[in-house]
Amino acid sequence: MVQGREREDSHQVSGSPSLFVRWVQGFPKQNVQFVNNETICYPSGNYIIFINIKTKEKTVLQCVSGIVGIVATNIPCEVVAFSDRRLKPLIYIYNFPGMTRRTKLKGNILLDYTLLTFSHCGTYLASYSTLPEYELALWNWESHVILCKKSQPGVDVSQMTFNPMNWHQLCLSSSNAVTVWNIERSNQEHYLKPKSVKLPAEDGSIVDETDIIFTHSLLKDPIYGPVLPLSAIAGLVGEEAETFRPKDDLCPLLHPTMHCWTPSSDLYVGCEEGHLLMINGDTLKVTVLNKTEEPPPLDRRNIITPITLAYQKEGVLASGIDGFVYSFLIKDSSYKVQDFTEVEEPVEHLTFSPNYKMLLIQTEKGSTYIYTFGEEPTLDKILASCDGNFQAIDFITPGNSHFMTLTGSGDVGIWLLDDGSPVSRISLNTLSTVLACCPSSPSAAVGTVGGSVHFLDVADVNSPREVHKAFLSKASVQDVIYDQRGMYLLAGTSEGYIFVINAKPSSSFQILGYTEVGKGVLQISTVSLLETDIVEVMVLTPLPKTDRSRLEIFTLPLILPQVAAAFADERGKLRDEFIHRYLYEIEHALSSAVLDFQSQRIFGFCSHVPYICSYLLPKKEHTGICILKPFQKVQSKHYGYGKLYLSSHGLWLLTAAKGGILYIRDAYTLEMFARCRSHSYQAQGIRSLKASMDGQDILVNGRNDGTLVCLKWKRFGGVLATESLDHCLKLLTSLNTTMNEESAYIRRMRRDSLDLGSDNEKTASGIKLLNIDSSQEELVSAQDMKEISWMEAKGQEAIKKEVNQFSKKRREIKKGIKALAKTVQSMMEENETVGHIAKLEQQELSLDLEELERLHDESEEEVAKIRKDAEMDNLAKRYLAELIKEECWNSMAVKGRALKCFHIPCTVENFPMKERTAEEMKELEKVLQQKKIETECLKLRKEIVEAQSAASLANNHHEEDDEEEEEENVTTKDTNLPNYLLGSLSTDFGVDTSFLSSQLELHSREEKINQIILLKDIIYKVKTVFNNEFNAAYKQKEFEIARVKERNVRIQEIILDLELEETVWQPEFEDCEKPERTLVVEDSEITVSKHVKPWKKAKDELITAHRIEKWITFQSSDMRHRALMDMMGGVLEVKKEDILRMVIPQPAFMAKPDAVWSEEERKQFKEYEKKVKELNEEKDKYRKSLEAELKKLQNSIQESTQAFDEHLKRLFERRVKAEMVVNQEELKIANLIFSLLLDEELNSRELCLNNYLARNQEQKIQTSEAVRNAKEDLDMYKEHYDNLLAEDKVLDRSFKKEFSEIPMHQVDLLYKLFKRRPRIQKQKTHQDTANIVPFGERPGSDKSNKDAFAQLMKAMDELDNISNMPEGLDVSVWEHFCMTRRMKVENEQKVKQKAAGLMEMVTFLRKRVEEDEKVQQNIEKVFRELILLQEEKVEFQLNLTIQILLKQGQVELENFQLILEYSDAILINKNIIEDLNSVIRAQGQKKVTSMVESKDVHKGIFQIEWEHKKMEMEMEDLNQKAWDIQMLFFSRDRQKFLNEPQYETLIGIQIGVMEQTIAVLDKTHKKNVENCKKLLKKLGRFSNHKDVANYTLSCNLREELVAVSERRDICNAIGSKLTCEKIAKERYENMMQQQKLTNISKQQAEQISILQAEVERLRMRTFPALVPM
Repeated sequence: MVQGREREDSHQVSGSPSLFVRWVQGFPKQNVQFVNNETICYPSGNYIIFINIKTKEKTVLQCVSGIVGIVATNIPCEVVAFSDRRLKPLIYIYNFPGMTRRTKLKGNILLDYTLLTFSHCGTYLASYSTLPEYELALWNWESHVILCKKSQPGVDVSQMTFNPMNWHQLCLSSSNAVTVWNIERSNQEHYLKPKSVKLPAEDGSIVDETDIIFTHSLLKDPIYGPVLPLSAIAGLVGEEAETFRPKDDLCPLLHPTMHCWTPSSDLYVGCEEGHLLMINGDTLKVTVLNKTEEPPPLDRRNIITPITLAYQKEGVLASGIDGFVYSFLIKDSSYKVQDFTEVEEPVEHLTFSPNYKMLLIQTEKGSTYIYTFGEEPTLDKILASCDGNFQAIDFITPGNSHFMTLTGSGDVGIWLLDDGSPVSRISLNTLSTVLACCPSSPSAAVGTVGGSVHFLDVADVNSPREVHKAFLSKASVQDVIYDQRGMYLLAGTSEGYIFVINAKPSSSFQILGYTEVGKGVLQISTVSLLETDIVEVMVLTPLPKTDRSRLEIFTLPLILPQVAAAFADERGKLRDEFIHRYLYEIEHALSSAVLDFQSQRIFGFCSHVPYICSYLLPKKEHTGICILKPFQKVQSKHYGYGKLYLSSHGLWLLTAAKGGILYIRDAYTLEMFARCRSHSYQAQGIRSLKASMDGQDILVNGRNDGTLVCLKWKRFGGVLATESLDHCLKLLTSLNTTMNEESAYIRRMRRDSLDLGSDNEKTASGIKLLNIDSSQEELVSAQDMKEISWMEAKGQEAIKKEVNQFSKKRREIKKGIKALAKTVQSMMEENETVGHIAKLEQQELSLDLEELERLHDESEEEVAKIRKDAEMDNLAKRYLAELIKEECWNSMAVKGRALKCFHIPCTVENFPMKERTAEEMKELEKVLQQKKIETECLKLRKEIVEAQSAASLANNHHEEDDEEEEEENVTTKDTNLPNYLLGSLSTDFGVDTSFLSSQLELHSREEKINQIILLKDIIYKVKTVFNNEFNAAYKQKEFEIARVKERNVRIQEIILDLELEETVWQPEFEDCEKPERTLVVEDSEITVSKHVKPWKKAKDELITAHRIEKWITFQSSDMRHRALMDMMGGVLEVKKEDILRMVIPQPAFMAKPDAVWSEEERKQFKEYEKKVKELNEEKDKYRKSLEAELKKLQNSIQESTQAFDEHLKRLFERRVKAEMVVNQEELKIANLIFSLLLDEELNSRELCLNNYLARNQEQKIQTSEAVRNAKEDLDMYKEHYDNLLAEDKVLDRSFKKEFSEIPMHQVDLLYKLFKRRPRIQKQKTHQDTANIVPFGERPGSDKSNKDAFAQLMKAMDELDNISNMPEGLDVSVWEHFCMTRRMKVENEQKVKQKAAGLMEMVTFLRKRVEEDEKVQQNIEKVFRELILLQEEKVEFQLNLTIQILLKQGQVELENFQLILEYSDAILINKNIIEDLNSVIRAQGQKKVTSMVESKDVHKGIFQIEWEHKKMEMEMEDLNQKAWDIQMLFFSRDRQKFLNEPQYETLIGIQIGVMEQTIAVLDKTHKKNVENCKKLLKKLGRFSNHKDVANYTLSCNLREELVAVSERRDICNAIGSKLTCEKIAKERYENMMQQQKLTNISKQQAEQISILQAEVERLRMRTFPALVPM
């Protein structure tokens, strides 16, 4: 029964039927908590479910505003707090078990509360929210006010708990931090103060964190200056500088998972890495506990990662992901692990009952166990887990005792309708979607994602079983529904198929056929009335890409099972003409639609507008699509997607949507007559609902909250109840016979289940082994290994029939195909034998043109893809090459190149240089102009000073001055510094360094920047000078190479003439000398052949052929050239170089033997020999001249190249020197840049400290204000406390005065009773409970104090009883005594409370003072740091780093005494020291001489004066002694000092007596002050009484004056003289009395003011002075 719900149906008429929540079934998604020792609770949807552990009774509390958020329980107060999940959520607090709302808390949170927790003592509630506030708030839930709150943006918290022993401490932990919040209270003000815990590293080591702001205050590098923090180096100056750490310095820390408190206010924290931490609650010191023994090495548990912790005596209980609960026995800094218990699933939550007799164990899936301690511990399962939300629900016929549920994983559960308790459960082990129960048999159908429908036997609700499985198709089943009489089961799939299945188990759930509708079936509605013999079916589907819906209506006759073969085709599809199928369209989108039982109207739920419409069906038959118009339209009052349901008798229309509200309407008028909010829109509302057959119960299933709600009617009767019950009885009566028959059949099936299973296997194998054609053999063999659907089986049967029908034609086609294949094979063999030109490609022989085209397209796509990838890759490489070329070559004004020697391995490189930018040139011109101006100013100043000095000098020194001016002018003109002070050898390259500042004068930032610019210019000039020399050498080498080439031409000719086998040495430039050749690709470097297109190749061949033909024609026509070649060897005259090749031809007769020669022939032979000899002599002369010329040429080449090598060696030395100069200048630039960088770091450090100081000063103002406010509050509170304490003492002292009228012995007796106080008996805990509960008695809270005070007052009532009155005492006196004693007791309680509050305020003030002092210390520390920083900054600016050039051997040290510390040294010129030393020596000699002379004179004077003074002092001493002897006074004290041996002891005794006297006087003074205070307070009270009496008298006097005036008027009227005289006399006496009283009051007021001043003076004298800092 739901309790504590506020009325929400206020608009309903009293007495009308309404719905109430009968029970709620849900599973915990949050931590289950104890409410008391026997009850647990957890939220589920809109409800909080309470379960009694012993009786298993459930109680439900509903949240009226929607889904329940976070839940917390307060066991001492027995209240439950929970938040709702809506915009600006609220926190509700209810009593248990009364279920009445105590209060409602409203904060400023926009979205949601994530954590709630109660304090273990007191009325405090802590809440935490996430986005966007991240706010921690502390509530007083009884007075529903926020005591304090604190926001920490971006911090997520996973657990929040109060310290059970101290509500002033609150721990918040997350996966990366643990924070302890201290709650400080001052009177009625509360404050939250966080302290973060420094977690160890992942390996368990403690991380030593140093102060980031004050880290290196005293560190100093003697070379590089002060060592600054990393934040200053990074340039951070804001708050981020306080927490900045480099990435390398950060180490991963432990990740907390859960924490728990201990009785000693310590914390145990479990970590993901398996460590267990102990944190001290006061100091927050972290201790990593060591494990003494490892658990046994099992497969499931290697490292224990505590997910949840629960404290017990001597340790904690912990659980991990392995399903075990461990006991950690902790001793000192180590712990021992023991197995506690084991459950089936990973444990997510552990908590003890308040009396620690039970342990609640909650698993990850939601199962809940109770472990009961005792001699024989037991582990009981309270809640069984449910794998996911409920997907579908339905009643088991007749619907008044049991119902079924289905989850997404295929778990089917049967539940008892009375209380929602589980009965049985079966798992299908498959993903499931829908469920439906058959009205005509004890069976149910379950649709799955795989396209199957499982049929279950639920005749025995305690043991359901699966009896049949129908695999319809591969598409998922979206909806299954039975008609009202249970004849057919309609199953709709996602592909748009509606299967019609015989619902009777006796028919083995035969599939009768299917019909095809649109994809995405939204809803199937049926109408099966008892009076008809048909079943009307309506299917709602959406029209894709339109905002319209389609309705398809068809009828199924009851005789369909007998004529199913005639109604369906070969593939099982029902014929439209037999099922009378009609199509309708709605012009707007519907999310749900149902058919009226009269088959005249359709009810539709609109998707995009909040309306429910009814549509009239046309009475005439039609063809095609009929458009339906809304006949009736009402507002649905729903939010979002909704669904419609009709009751079993068709008179109620039930609607549900995402809003979570169920509406019940009249099916004819569409008027709503009942509603119930069972779920909320935050959980996407209602998924499905089912009404029982009699309409008494309604099951509502949530979409995402996992909650199942059973609704029942309240005040249900009259026509509504009669119609529903009559229809139910009528329907059950008509289905009774069928139900009995099917039940009997199911029972037989249960007995014969094994036989039926084997028969089903045989039938399935028979279907699979059908004799089909060879073309289908491969398909069937592949499908034999897997289950085929009904649609596929029907398709295969149809294919088999088609194969049998067309077998002859098929055989003919196969023969033709075989013949064609043989022809193609022969063509392919012939193709292999033909030539290359006539040969066809393999793909050209393919007869499948489509396949050929497809392969061609695929190859083209692949080629295009490869080409595109190659193009993109080449483009990327070209882009990268262009970037490199632009950066390293094109942007260089001077390209980098080298020069190599001809004969020696020596290489000289130039300096690659970029062109200086316009900005650099502008800066350089600016600096040079500034330096020129400075030089001119300095020169003018010197001239002005010299002119002034020259005017003042004498005329005779003009010549000397002129000489000095000339010398100075010479020095001013030569402003260049020496090399050793300049720090480089740049002057050797002719670079002007006159504009450079001296290294000893670079103090300001601007000077250093200007110096850097000038040094860069010097580097540029040095490189330019060297590059010019390099270019000259390069040109010289080009000239040498050209000359060598010229000579080599002649040398080559001589070698050819002499026929020598020598090689000519030809020098060439290498790639390093001409690097531009690297950027050009030569044809010889390309190793692959160039791709030439066919048309271009043909063109080149034609051009080549034409050229060859033209050359042949030219050769055939050039007869002159041919004649010259034949006759004279191609030349007209013989050159000298041809002598060596000349040969004298032999006469022809030399071929004959010499014996047959004639005389003429012999003469010719002699001439021939003579010519040969002359020719040989000429050849020898010419050969020798050629050899001499060759040697000369070679020697000249060698000399010139060696000379160039020598020049290049000198250039190499020049290069080394230039590089040395560049490095020297760059070193100076680096030093200057470092000094600028250090200057910036110092400025950043100074700015950071100033910002830190400003923040601390602001904090100082706040802390000072807090201290001042705390002092004021303390003073005021203390004054109230003093007044209350004084009143309490007054009550004690004035007791005897108030009872002074009774005898003294009764007064004494009453005083004893007045001092007596009742004894309050504390509740004694049981011994066994005290031994179990680790926290014991917790400190008292406000509530406990109130309870104790109420108990005390109750005990006082007993003491005030008349039976306790002493004998002989009057009852009125006893009552007055009881009232006085009660006042005294109440006052004492107030004093105790005030004293406790005073102690808290004093503690609060002390903490504020400590905070103020800490801030003041930080400010002083910052000031000291700033002073040190400024000193270091000044020292850094004065101590410069200079670069000096030293020659080897110039500096010599004796005894190798090296000095490494030069912090107190200065650098000056050596000549200055030498000149100064010479002057000092000369002046020193003069001074020594004069000092020696004066010393001799003064020595005699001093000696005479000393003797004179000595004599005067002796005379004065003698006179003083004589005077003392004459005036000597010998007092008693001196006598006592001389005579008393223990004089110091005597003096000590006297001092002690005087101190005691002073103490007595001080005590007497304090007592007198107290008496004066008491007297002052008494007089004050007396004065107050007198003031009251005077006020009363003045009022009476005013009344008397009125009466007197009236009487005077009366007397004047009646003329009574005696009465007037009497009245006058009385009036005179009253006036005298009033005057007397007035004088007395004035005197008393003066006395009171005097006493008050005296009291104030005494109080200020004794009050401690708190001097503000």
